[in-house]
Amino acid sequence: MRTVPMLYGLALLFALCVPLLGIYPVFMMKLLCFAMFACAYNLLLGFSGMLSFGHAAFFGASAYATAWLATAHSWGPAAATLAGVVVSALLGVIIGMIAIRRRGIYFAMITLALAQLVYFVCLEAPFTGGENGLQSVPRGSLFGVLPLTSDVVMYYLVLAAFVAVFLFIRRVIHSPYGQVLKAIRENESRAISLGYQVNRYKLVAFVLSASIAGLAGSLKALVLGFATLSDVLQSNSGEVILMTLLGGTGTFFGPVVGAAVVVTLQEYLSDLVGGWVTVIIGAVFIACVIAFRRGIIGELAALRLRWRGD
Repeated sequence: MRTVPMLYGLALLFALCVPLLGIYPVFMMKLLCFAMFACAYNLLLGFSGMLSFGHAAFFGASAYATAWLATAHSWGPAAATLAGVVVSALLGVIIGMIAIRRRGIYFAMITLALAQLVYFVCLEAPFTGGENGLQSVPRGSLFGVLPLTSDVVMYYLVLAAFVAVFLFIRRVIHSPYGQVLKAIRENESRAISLGYQVNRYKLVAFVLSASIAGLAGSLKALVLGFATLSDVLQSNSGEVILMTLLGGTGTFFGPVVGAAVVVTLQEYLSDLVGGWVTVIIGAVFIACVIAFRRGIIGELAALRLRWRGD
């Protein structure tokens, strides 16, 4: 039982030492933002059993809201980020109330269709910059004290946000509410027969997932200094599904590992192979599906249980 806390401790120690190891902080911040995005999606798919094809809508809408408020209205990073999360949460309520009335592929297709509407708004709205997006988003300073223009300071802020989100998701899943979510995932009809208001539980999970995805999008906009249509593209929804499945759905650390693999491959192979990086990531995914059907962390956890059984 001490193995998992030890691994978490080593991962946190590595993250704290990143600036001292010479690793590019912006790369690590991008990785943490997408790891947060994947953890949010895993809350929906891995623990609630809802497959969404449109989660980029929350990530991108929050990124646009934060970027617009920071550039056009000179809002500080804290207020702009909070506003972005509120936008994604409200969007989660609207889309969730429509989508959770259906199950399976019908739920997935509704989220895809509504996400395309969000993409169209981001493309056509006069304040989003159209195809150019919103550029030169200022980081500013946090509460007028911490200068976020420093990559090191910004990195530790993103790391603190990621750790808080990770611990929050663990607490939610280990709570009675989280146990009901697992019951709904395993057998929704039985959960209904036991008297649970299934749609209410699913809606709360959907909004929580959308809010956390929005936080990831807002932080990404501040880190990279822009919000573009790529944030709300369907391919972004596909990437977060890939990250979650690659690391292992229903595991806490799996989405983090999946995000690390995908972002690292994109970052370091794009200059070498160009557009072929998508093919390479697809090949890695196929190989992992064949060799690790539960995902990387899922298979390692299953192997550990087999060893303990022996």
